[in-house]
Amino acid sequence: MQIDAIHKALANPMRRQILGWLKEPHVHFAHQVHNLDVGVCAGLIDARTGLAQSTVSAHLAALQRAGLITSRKVGQWIYYKRNEEAIKAFLDHMNEGL
Repeated sequence: MQIDAIHKALANPMRRQILGWLKEPHVHFAHQVHNLDVGVCAGLIDARTGLAQSTVSAHLAALQRAGLITSRKVGQWIYYKRNEEAIKAFLDHMNEGL
């Protein structure tokens, strides 16, 4: 677990917002055509943020480097979902360490 990378990723409010949306994809991305069990299409995350695609890509890359999300390529599209195991391990570490 990369504690410093996780803290850095979580320091940005938009990254925390993206994690929140991915926690409940059926609520925030219900209109996605593909099954949400695969993850959420990067294009839908882009659209929801209202930010430039390159900015959202940088946020997603930071979350992925920290291990908080995973990606899966399906055809030409990339789908993202939370890495619940890593998030739980981080929260457990924080609860025990502080």
